[in-house]
Amino acid sequence: MLPATAGVASVAFGAGVGELAAAMFAPESSPFVVVGSLLIDLAPPWAKDAAIALFGTADKAALLVGIGIVLLAVAGAAGVLEARRPPFGRLLFGVLGLVGALAAATRANAPMLAIAPSAVAAIAAVLALQFLVRRLPVTPAMPVTPVTRRRTDAATRGAGTGASPESPFDSGNAPADAGADAPHAVDRRRFLGWAGGAVAVGAVAALGGYVLQAGSRAVTAIRDTIALPRPTATAPVPAAAELGIDGLAPVITPNAQFYRIDTALAVPAVEPSDWSLRIHGMVERDVTITWDELLALPLEESVTTLACVSNEVGGGLIGNAVWLGYPIRELLARAVPSADADMVLSRSVDGFTASTPLAVLEDDRNAILAVGMNGEPLPAEHGFPVRMVVPGLFGYVSATKWVVDLEVSRFDRATAFWTDRGWSERGPIKLSSRIDVPRSGQSLTAGPVTVAGVAWHQHVGIERVEVQVDDGPWQPATLATAISIDTWVQWRYEWDATSGTHTLRVRAVNADGEVQTAEVQGVVPDGATGLHERSVEVR
Repeated sequence: MLPATAGVASVAFGAGVGELAAAMFAPESSPFVVVGSLLIDLAPPWAKDAAIALFGTADKAALLVGIGIVLLAVAGAAGVLEARRPPFGRLLFGVLGLVGALAAATRANAPMLAIAPSAVAAIAAVLALQFLVRRLPVTPAMPVTPVTRRRTDAATRGAGTGASPESPFDSGNAPADAGADAPHAVDRRRFLGWAGGAVAVGAVAALGGYVLQAGSRAVTAIRDTIALPRPTATAPVPAAAELGIDGLAPVITPNAQFYRIDTALAVPAVEPSDWSLRIHGMVERDVTITWDELLALPLEESVTTLACVSNEVGGGLIGNAVWLGYPIRELLARAVPSADADMVLSRSVDGFTASTPLAVLEDDRNAILAVGMNGEPLPAEHGFPVRMVVPGLFGYVSATKWVVDLEVSRFDRATAFWTDRGWSERGPIKLSSRIDVPRSGQSLTAGPVTVAGVAWHQHVGIERVEVQVDDGPWQPATLATAISIDTWVQWRYEWDATSGTHTLRVRAVNADGEVQTAEVQGVVPDGATGLHERSVEVR
């Protein structure tokens, strides 16, 4: 138990020192962040889907907690290994540091000192482990190992010369033949004090790293001072678009409630004054635009519903917002794409890529470089200062946050982050609908019951929504006023409920007359299909 405690205390010390080093030398290369990002990059699609299904938008927090748990388990094992078979515990910490350093060095736009935080963390953990293991109390039950044999011999010799075997700094009292490696064993209480001190120092170092990590907070402060220009075209939301039913998702999703799914463990901190977007590749001329130049353009408001490809039938990875931005087609027109091009590979500041059909970015839909969301600058988690918003496509092929690069190319020449992992390359949104009210398993009273939800098929639009009770006929629901074909629409159905257990289902019909399919398909490779249903009990 005590050797494992030495390992855990050592890794806590090293991790804290590593976070402090990251804040000082390479803020984007925190050991936890780079290792977590590497795991995200290496994770197969099924692992990503499982994480989102289990934890939803808390998937990143769950990953970091998981890394911490695994790290503590490895640390405990390293402590035991170091006590029994030195120096293998220290070597294990060295391997962990090497993994962190490699993960940092291979990140997009890695700075010169990217490997420093992981290297410093490993060195600190190794030194702490060596220090603590040499001070492990010698007990009768402790296995005989090279370390404990040296301890026992030293303690015996120390007793013969009047030295206290419990004194941590009495190596000078040991005979010369004890050697420089003579251990400094202490009693249990003093050892736990040393271990607790290592943990405390690690915590203080981590706190110091947080204090020094002023970059993201500075960017947040800058964001709070930005006054966005008035839009040259507004997108009013009709009052009739909101049914006002308790429990029904609001037609405009507040920023704080808007889902967030991306690959960034640490939110990139991009100062607007440093931001620029380059358009290049299969074009007649390269185009670069800065933040000030973008804000000087005639920005327009548009309302668009975004959805994640990992959204299960009836899931909540979807949101609707009023966006402020500039049409991407106008910027592409400046660059003049080649007639042979059919794709735009967008790239985030952290290296994430998405492949979007060129035709979608050049047609008349509101595909924009967005700078505002629901009347304020983009939140940092949603892409500040600039992101892409493209109606009709899942986010993994279109909604690049913190976007800095658009490369005009072809699908047969370039691939993107998620298409490299087995997802389809074009990702059109599926016709879908959801029941929000009543809740699944909710107990109801016989009589009039309001059933309500939302339906969507971005850039096509919803013509009608139908509700089925048990296996009865499909009944028409009442639609709210649609904001546009690029947004979801609320619906309601008044049901005369009878006693018993009932199953409610919903389906949508789009503006082209297509009926939502009942065929069940998982989210891979291009989005889930099937009908959402809820079971309710009526008394």
